[in-house]
Amino acid sequence: MDIEQFRAYCLHLPFTTEECPFGPDTLVFKVKGKVFALCGINNFSSVNLKCDPERAITLREQYPQIIPGFHMNKKHWNTVELEGLAHKFIQELIRHSYELVVSGLSRKDRAEIALGY
Repeated sequence: MDIEQFRAYCLHLPFTTEECPFGPDTLVFKVKGKVFALCGINNFSSVNLKCDPERAITLREQYPQIIPGFHMNKKHWNTVELEGLAHKFIQELIRHSYELVVSGLSRKDRAEIALGY
């Protein structure tokens, strides 16, 4: 997966915005103002994705490319090295991160997002 494929997949999710709040080198994707994905723009070899804590442990045990989130809360975030992982699997991890963030939004925001699917 290259950065354009990653961007396209993230941006196709309802109510997703793209920002660079940490400077011009880091691309951040948010749903309703809450972060669900981050990546380097100039060095696109890994992405940070939110993950259910129990699933995060399982994924880290199964895949050497998945480690605790770099510069993130290591309980809730994974850094995913993209090399060697299937495109569909990476999309599944992005979707999981997005849905996890959506599940923590207000009832009103969740209802609005549900209508956007």
